[in-house]
Amino acid sequence: MLEPPRAVAAGARVEVIEFFYYGCPVCYEAQPHLARWLAKRGAAVSLRRVPAAFTESSESFARTFYALEALNQIPRLHWPLYDTHHFDGKALNEEKNVVAWVAANGVDRQRFVELWHSEQVQAQVEAAKKALDAYGIKGVPTFVIDGKYVTSARLAGSVPHMMETVEYLVERAAGERTK
Repeated sequence: MLEPPRAVAAGARVEVIEFFYYGCPVCYEAQPHLARWLAKRGAAVSLRRVPAAFTESSESFARTFYALEALNQIPRLHWPLYDTHHFDGKALNEEKNVVAWVAANGVDRQRFVELWHSEQVQAQVEAAKKALDAYGIKGVPTFVIDGKYVTSARLAGSVPHMMETVEYLVERAAGERTK
């Protein structure tokens, strides 16, 4: 439990923050579990993804995430980016490789590069770093539920148990919101 709890958006939807890193094999393992869970939960939760920017390599991935988000390409390319990095040996944490990859996937190369180097994306990366500190995140994948509860694959013992814990904590937080 986070002490003190962090502020979240008001309303009926429970906020779930996923701290992740494209280079993390456990984060990659979690993606199908998370996708199935989200399909069941639907509009009951508000998922916010925050890329962990612990190192230069992870900062590169954070830039990629925010550039793709600005281009509304996360729904289409989030999971394929994991696949390509982990199984195709493309080293998408390197700018030249990720630029070639997004262009091959129908993204405007020039616009992506502009965004990747933009002040907007740099500010988002800095905000992600601050969020890591504010929530005390030391590893990924880690989920924060409604500004109060924290779980991770390490804490839960496995990815499936982590998602069971996320579900339990979402239910608990939803019940607390209705009181």
